[in-house]
Amino acid sequence: MSSKRLGQVDSLVQIGLDSLMFPGAQVLIAKKGRIIYNRAFGKTTYSSSTTVDREHIYDLASLTKILSTLPMLMKMEEEGHIALNDTFKDLIPEYMDSELKDVTVLKALSHYGRLPAWIAFYVDTLSEEGKPSADFYRNHPADGFPYQVADNLYLTDAYQDSIYNRIGRQELKSNRYRYSDVGYYVFKKYIEDFYKKPLDELVYSNFYRPMGLQYTTFNPLKKFPKDQLIPTEEDGYFRYQTVQGYVHDMGAAMQGGVGGHAGLFSNANEVAKIMQMYLQGGVYGGKRFISDRTIQKFNTCYFCHKQVRRGVGFDKPQLKEKGPTCGCVSRKSFGHSGFTGTYTWADPEEELVYVFLSNRTYPTASNTLLVKSGLRTRIQQAIYDAIID
Repeated sequence: MSSKRLGQVDSLVQIGLDSLMFPGAQVLIAKKGRIIYNRAFGKTTYSSSTTVDREHIYDLASLTKILSTLPMLMKMEEEGHIALNDTFKDLIPEYMDSELKDVTVLKALSHYGRLPAWIAFYVDTLSEEGKPSADFYRNHPADGFPYQVADNLYLTDAYQDSIYNRIGRQELKSNRYRYSDVGYYVFKKYIEDFYKKPLDELVYSNFYRPMGLQYTTFNPLKKFPKDQLIPTEEDGYFRYQTVQGYVHDMGAAMQGGVGGHAGLFSNANEVAKIMQMYLQGGVYGGKRFISDRTIQKFNTCYFCHKQVRRGVGFDKPQLKEKGPTCGCVSRKSFGHSGFTGTYTWADPEEELVYVFLSNRTYPTASNTLLVKSGLRTRIQQAIYDAIID
């Protein structure tokens, strides 16, 4: 890699900061298993005097899908506890009479399952004034109110059934590509019902702890001081406070901070380690976590002929001109992006891992400058331009 050309990454991140795309960021690049670039930029918020460092922890948003739920599903598929052609009625028998009954694991993970994109579960728990309703919430931990969604806000345990009942009442959409969080609620429930343990405990004991990860966790306030956690939003529509250390995604918050689709927090260094494990065919630190064959199976685009670019859980390079990458990556490459302003991508052909973490949602998620600018993939282009053949 040309260190001179890699300087372009600094310049691009600085453009992002100067343009108020995000208050701060972490960027990491690893090549052939070695970190060649690992920098932190900017502040924790626009008004903060605290400079972001490499120990700060970001809300990864949808990176949770490929860093938490997907490794558990790969392990289960490998061990014969789930199959890609299993249907939702196989996973959750209560869905036997729902429209979702024949959606397969493969189609749901490939975002070709005709599922709705998103369900705003939290709206039904607000009062007429648009505030959290006393029917559903308490401002302190109480019997039957175990799910902490923010400071001084605890949701009733009865609402979990409502979430899954509502998913079961959904109508299927037109048969085309539609990115959806909904399948990941189903996968979370299936994983937890099968092992009779929560998803966060399962992924920690099977992957994060044996990999030596220290910063990668759900509900980080249980382990880290608040000022190490990057704020994600000034919430004026649900929780009415600064969201810091609680998952930004409302649905994941309503599941006690542990969603199949969101809820994971980490820093760039440890996101890169999980991606490196995938890149190395399921091996990390001399220990095998997943078979290479399983990773290949999930890192395959099964519906490319239908113009659906996704792999099984993994995002894949675009099929047309625009898409989730710079267009300079190999077809074997894979990754994901997250709503809070996160992104990671790995390319087996170049043995390259790239991680970009930011809190572009602070102070408001309506700031879409990062998304519109394509900055994350422009940085990716600069990385590829720095490769010396």
